[in-house]
Amino acid sequence: MNTTFQGSKDYVASDELMRSVNIAIALQKPLLIKGEPGTGKTMLAEAISAALGKKLIIWNIKSTTKAQDGLYVYDVVQRLYDSQFGNEGVDDIKKYVKLGKLGEAFSGDEQVILLIDEIDKADLEFPNDLLWELDKMEFYIPETKETVKAKQRPIVIITSNAEKELPDAFLRRCIFHYIEFPNEEQMREIIAVHYQDIEEHLLQQVMDTFYWIRDLYNIQKKPSTSEVIDWIQALVLGGIDPEKIKTKVPFAGVLLKKNEDIDTMRRYLK
Repeated sequence: MNTTFQGSKDYVASDELMRSVNIAIALQKPLLIKGEPGTGKTMLAEAISAALGKKLIIWNIKSTTKAQDGLYVYDVVQRLYDSQFGNEGVDDIKKYVKLGKLGEAFSGDEQVILLIDEIDKADLEFPNDLLWELDKMEFYIPETKETVKAKQRPIVIITSNAEKELPDAFLRRCIFHYIEFPNEEQMREIIAVHYQDIEEHLLQQVMDTFYWIRDLYNIQKKPSTSEVIDWIQALVLGGIDPEKIKTKVPFAGVLLKKNEDIDTMRRYLK
């Protein structure tokens, strides 16, 4: 089976990014991906999964997520309920232990891709709480007195929007890559994946306007790759004259999501 990532037909990856992916796989270390929203961090894991033909397991991190959630959950409430009603098998604790996403990745017979998405949303202790498990690829379940050890070491992709700094001890265990926002040439390649037959004049007007907006002073939330792709679709569906794109910026709400940013843009249009 192929173990070298060379991009995919649906994901435009730079040479440097592909090298980072392959180094992380070779060194068996987590790959930490940072970059502003909309630069394709989450989609990278999907592309690696598709290119290598491996199952993708996604662990979406929230502000309330604890490291324990990814290992296993012991449903003591269900066991208590079953014992009160005399249900069979109450003594079998294994029935009440459910593996989390990390446990699922460890227990598979084949190597999988594990995406730990937006790790910086959790509290500061969350990354440190995973150090042993990501290093040793195992964890202990005291309720059953069993150790869950990875049958096949998963390929771990971790994304961060840089909302908060990650601990140094965690960073030392990762291969790091920052996805730069695409320049116009790269953006054209990305757009070509979604719109193979886009008219050149329309595309150039879109590119000029999109990067002009991103460069405006005081824009709080710059439009991202996913938003320019949606904007193109809106322009095409709306039958907008390409000549009006730069002067009127139709459907600005597809690109900009804050009133203040739309007002800033309109001041420069006058």
